[in-house]
Amino acid sequence: MQQNKAVVGLLLASLIGMTPCLATAGPFADDMAKCLVRSTSEADRTELMRWMFAAMSQHPGIASLSSVSDKMRNELNVKTGQLFTRLLATDCKSETTLALKNEGPQTIGSAFEVLGQVAARGLFADPHVVDAMQAVAKAIDESKLKELTASTAAK
Repeated sequence: MQQNKAVVGLLLASLIGMTPCLATAGPFADDMAKCLVRSTSEADRTELMRWMFAAMSQHPGIASLSSVSDKMRNELNVKTGQLFTRLLATDCKSETTLALKNEGPQTIGSAFEVLGQVAARGLFADPHVVDAMQAVAKAIDESKLKELTASTAAK
């Protein structure tokens, strides 16, 4: 039971990016990560990003930017828990078993970190997100940047 809690903790920490993986992924974790990515649809990855957003919105520094209700957060927890269960116990059961047996529980965190990165790439590739992120360019003082590059080029 205690080992299961540690595995879930590593999984969640890796997904949210709170901690780096404890070890470099080995071949079994790599196989598991490939299975996780292969076994998730775009809709699954979007749900994963929704869950991560809801979790991150709890941070006091950004909580005022979000209106995720407790009901929605609970629904996202249920959906994401079902996704994790499906991936670990059904879709990628053999890869998970081999990874745990040969490389230990940290492989779950390593593999899910890859899935989180793939999901985030899809999120950041969306044209609406790209436009929103590029809007910051309007607020950058180009003359200050030119001064900076000119002063470093002169040295």
